[in-house]
Amino acid sequence: MIIFSDKPSSKEIANERLKLILINDRNNVSREILEMIKLEILDVIAKYFEIDKSAVDIKVISNEIENIRSSRLVAKMPIKKCLNKQLL
Repeated sequence: MIIFSDKPSSKEIANERLKLILINDRNNVSREILEMIKLEILDVIAKYFEIDKSAVDIKVISNEIENIRSSRLVAKMPIKKCLNKQLL
């Protein structure tokens, strides 16, 4: 049994998937649309950076503060290197 691990447990993964389903239902965004958005974002980022595509995590997070619901798109993309030296 691994006590300290960066890898999420199956319970955490299932919980995140359930949250994503609920958020998608509330925002009327299908999994297919989210996947299309992810691919388009990757295409744009790939013009400027070499990224680790196997470690990309893009999700919609929804929260409610003072009865105001908001959603945001969160993208985690490990950058291997910058392809355009002018960006440095």
